[in-house]
Amino acid sequence: METLRDILEAAGRGVLPPADGRTTVVAQASHRDAGVLAFTAHAVVFTDEDPQWVYDTLAAVECDALAAPMNARFLTALLERTGRTSETIDAMLVGSPLPGEPPLPLKEITDGGHPRIVYARRRRDDVRAWTAEGGVLVMGRGIAGRLEVSVEVDEEVRHRGLGRLLVTAARHLVTEPLWAQVAPGNARSMRTFQAAGYRIVGSEALLIAG
Repeated sequence: METLRDILEAAGRGVLPPADGRTTVVAQASHRDAGVLAFTAHAVVFTDEDPQWVYDTLAAVECDALAAPMNARFLTALLERTGRTSETIDAMLVGSPLPGEPPLPLKEITDGGHPRIVYARRRRDDVRAWTAEGGVLVMGRGIAGRLEVSVEVDEEVRHRGLGRLLVTAARHLVTEPLWAQVAPGNARSMRTFQAAGYRIVGSEALLIAG
């Protein structure tokens, strides 16, 4: 049986679940992370709840079957059953490693109080952070151990391409696929990651333990 890690590692290599209209239910990789991943015509629900409950609840949602896993009624039912919370549905993007040196100077920091770093430490393991003039780059292990990146650019230096340089630099620091979660409404961030070569592979709703 495939695990959540198997599914994400394959997606990171560009091998997505079959577009067969089905929903796959797999166990959580850790207590911290539960949720739903939506790929093209295939969804993955990762939860330690009874899989039959998941399928029965999806069947009761009054909408197209392909849309049911991300439908508000199903997500609400899953949140209530698990006692978790959720923030938003994010786009999932992934970038492959790049050779050579990053396109801008970076300084790794070990004890940062930057809000982006503090946030990452609540959601990820093995968090590392680097600073550049006007910005910060953070990476850590998130869902099923995948490597995730986030950046923050100071307000006074925005709209100058620093965000794109930072997320490009991140690809030079890794030897495996690098994931990003971006709210679709954050068009500026979506453009930044796409301009840096990250590709959209699906969407996700992460359920957060209380």
